[in-house]
Amino acid sequence: MKSNSNYPFFKNGILLLFILIFSNISMAQTKVEQIEKLINTYEEYGKFNGSVLVSEQGKVIYKKGFGMANMEWDLPNQPNTKHRLGSITKQFTAMLILQLVAEGKIDLQEPITKYLPDYPKATGDIITTHHLLTHTSGIPNYTSFPNFMKDKSRNPYTPEEFVKTFDEKELDFTPGEQFSYSNSGYFLLGVIIEKLSGKTYEQMLQDKIFSPLNMDDSGYDHHSDILKNRATGYEKQGGDYVNSRYLDMSIPYAAGSLYSTVEDLYKWDQALYTTTLLSKEYMTLYFKPYIPAFGNAHYAYGWGVGYSKIGASTDSIYTIEHGGGINGFNTNISRTTSNKSLIVLLNNTGGAPLNDITKAIRGIIHGKEYDMPKKSVADAVLTVIQEEGIDAGISHYNTIKDSEDYSLSEREMNTIGYQLMGEDKVEEASKVFQIIIEEFPKSSNAYDSFGESLMKLGKNDLAIKNYRKSVELNPNNQSGIEFLKELGDDVSDLEKDIKVSDAILETYLGKYELQPGFILTVTKEGNQLKAQATGQPIFDVFPKSENEFYLKVVDAQLVFNKNDADEVVSVTLFQGGGEMIGKLLEK
Repeated sequence: MKSNSNYPFFKNGILLLFILIFSNISMAQTKVEQIEKLINTYEEYGKFNGSVLVSEQGKVIYKKGFGMANMEWDLPNQPNTKHRLGSITKQFTAMLILQLVAEGKIDLQEPITKYLPDYPKATGDIITTHHLLTHTSGIPNYTSFPNFMKDKSRNPYTPEEFVKTFDEKELDFTPGEQFSYSNSGYFLLGVIIEKLSGKTYEQMLQDKIFSPLNMDDSGYDHHSDILKNRATGYEKQGGDYVNSRYLDMSIPYAAGSLYSTVEDLYKWDQALYTTTLLSKEYMTLYFKPYIPAFGNAHYAYGWGVGYSKIGASTDSIYTIEHGGGINGFNTNISRTTSNKSLIVLLNNTGGAPLNDITKAIRGIIHGKEYDMPKKSVADAVLTVIQEEGIDAGISHYNTIKDSEDYSLSEREMNTIGYQLMGEDKVEEASKVFQIIIEEFPKSSNAYDSFGESLMKLGKNDLAIKNYRKSVELNPNNQSGIEFLKELGDDVSDLEKDIKVSDAILETYLGKYELQPGFILTVTKEGNQLKAQATGQPIFDVFPKSENEFYLKVVDAQLVFNKNDADEVVSVTLFQGGGEMIGKLLEK
């Protein structure tokens, strides 16, 4: 499969997090000292490079820059450094839409063809602005299109031209039926704003939000502009950095085109406690949880809302937050309204573990235990491979993989494997992928990556074996099936439909406890088995054998387990190289 780098760039990627060791924090340390030590350690381990701001009870208690805004000129990040925001843009787009609603120019429940008469009526007549705001329109996400980065991302488009790249595509589902993150929907919201206001999206932002709030260091990012204090975006490549790929900023548009600073985002946060931009009635609509989205969150208008963990404790607190990722940058803003706290992290080296950092800072604010970062096994191994060769790298891997000072990530190991392939070190990459399989034997992606390296080495029989294993673990791995066809393998057995009797499906229905308070509910509509985890959308699951099922929306599998009396007693969830067993609570 492909490298897991975040090039489809606006969605804050949802990963399985590994539990880290608790830090031994002296209570004598102040909150500021603890935050300082935390971020310094992340910077030391190459896991954060950017700007930070933390406020509590509405007052800034910490703000600082870490690492370099521009590595070529040794220019440091500061609190006033301008970073691209990625999907944090969406909350500003949603605010403009609600301002138009308040002015009587938009009805959120009217079909979008009322405002965009040229949009195809077959889909536009059943999609509303509310659907666009909540990612429930079913419009395919353009950043997920095949070869999107290669074919589209470098070219300038007008908004109307770019809409034509996705408006004729078949919907992924009936509008309003489920949540599916779509930059296409927020792109369309920008077009609606321009149509109804008679101004550009950029000018509306300036007139309706940035100028009223004195957000003088925020705006629509244009590559051609001379912009003081702008951070350069970088991507990590092993122990080094490279300049991120060029992206024409007409592409992210209303889904991810803005830049700002941590200081300006503090102004934004403070304004959201007032009626400066919207009346109380519409502010309530703005933050209302509408639909289960990722993790334990629901999606509001441009925000994820729900309960988030406080440090390493079992406690949680209601938060309003959103992340972003765009070439060379990843970002996060998290608001806790009960104590008017704010955490803003803007990183310009891409892929930083901002959710982990945010959770730890939240722990510091509330006086709870929190996790300190660990060194990356993948980074350390790649450095040794590049300096001393693959055998030395594998030896070093075996030395550190179980160390309490290091964390092992399938995603990071997969990334270095693809980096080695990009450097024409395919034999070395193949050995890295083989390590991943040994550590994560239930990961479809691990076998897919290994299969790709074997195919490049001309070891077709072994490539077929591993691609087949990948498809066995995830029957929805269509690219794996296509590679098998390319290798001349007969895939008729992989493409046939598997039927499970209704009577057997009935035995799987019930509630399974994967973790305390985290329940997987299995239901059935007709012959279609469905699964829904606490706080998440309901998904169809498909059989690959009588007791093994898979999801098409994510790389995950369910195996129903029976006791000696042939009674279903639990389910095992395989996802991201890990597994969780859920005991059957009730039928």
